[in-house]
Amino acid sequence: MPSPPPGLKVRQRTPVSARAHQAELPPQLQKYVETGEALVAEPFRGISADGSVTSGLFSIQKTGVPARPLAHAAQAFLDSLSDGQRARALFPLESDAWRRWSNIHPFLMRHGVSLDEMSAAQRDRALALVRESLSAQGFKTARDVMRLNELVLAITGSQAEYGEWLYWLSVMGTPSADGPWGWQIDGHHLIVNCFVLGDQIVMTPMFMGSEPVAADEGPYTGTRVFQDEEQQGLALMRALTAEQRQRAIIAAELPGEVFTAAFRDNLEMKYQGVASRDLATAQQRMLLEVLETYVGRIRPGHAAVWLDEVKRHLGETHFAWMGGTDEDGVFYYRVHSPVILVEFDHQRGIAFDNDAPSRHHVHTVVRTPNGNDYGRDLLRQHHARFDHPPRPPSLTTAGQPRRRWLRRGGAAQLL
Repeated sequence: MPSPPPGLKVRQRTPVSARAHQAELPPQLQKYVETGEALVAEPFRGISADGSVTSGLFSIQKTGVPARPLAHAAQAFLDSLSDGQRARALFPLESDAWRRWSNIHPFLMRHGVSLDEMSAAQRDRALALVRESLSAQGFKTARDVMRLNELVLAITGSQAEYGEWLYWLSVMGTPSADGPWGWQIDGHHLIVNCFVLGDQIVMTPMFMGSEPVAADEGPYTGTRVFQDEEQQGLALMRALTAEQRQRAIIAAELPGEVFTAAFRDNLEMKYQGVASRDLATAQQRMLLEVLETYVGRIRPGHAAVWLDEVKRHLGETHFAWMGGTDEDGVFYYRVHSPVILVEFDHQRGIAFDNDAPSRHHVHTVVRTPNGNDYGRDLLRQHHARFDHPPRPPSLTTAGQPRRRWLRRGGAAQLL
């Protein structure tokens, strides 16, 4: 059996199932669910700096980067499911299922179809959709998060709580070459939301984390996640002058959780820290390299489109820090602009018994502020531009005809 990280032991606590809903939850988790339900019930506005969303930041446009392969992969996944599985996998495009994700391991609001229940062929098609949407490095990180969740199972022996395939995949709307639709994967330390409109995509909120962050023994020996995110953030902080550091540091202690974790879709978060416009050219380049690492998790062509958007607002981008700046210390950092919000945080132990944050447990999250998480601002504009009569039943009800791809003259169309 693999061992916990050096110096740590498995935390002794009552397990809470990650596989099925428990009739009785511990009080703190019951409160978590009640709070989450109340926040999801609020109308979506988006994360903002002052409670007022800035308009005009996002627009429907042609990117020139084909997104059709995502629709193909989503349709192939849906075609592999039984009628019962398909009914559980599909949600209306504007379902609140988008907002009901949670990075913690207990089964609280899970929805969709679990990879754990899928056949090997179905699982391959599910992962093909994820792979098609992410870059090679982004997909590797996602899979490594899942593999490290299997490592926690091997270390703790808690079959009820952990495992490589305890992740749920959902499809929102109808996969389409031109209309809006999307997909979501939701599970412990891995949440990816992908909205697609024509050849545009928005892939936030994206939450990736792990405890532990490395496998030193067992079948996944050598697996390690978030090294670049950790080292690039620390390198930037250490490259600041004393006066810049003073502006960047907003607290001595870590926050305990990233501020824009689950259910924080309408959070008001002011710009804090040091502004990019006040950095030297080399420091700005380091800040951009941090952002490139997170943006680079998505498929390359769309990553370039997103990065161009980020660069247009680089002067308005702020870098904030909590914690120490020692080479081996623990810390939190945030990169915040009108069009992207990144958080990185070292966490205390959950599976393991460290009550103070350590480098063995990391959370990261990427958001699109000002109303475009889940592609909501693009969808709003789409609805304003086009009338939407009710769709005939398709891909939503068991037993209804499924849409299929027809190839005409070299171009694929959905029927």
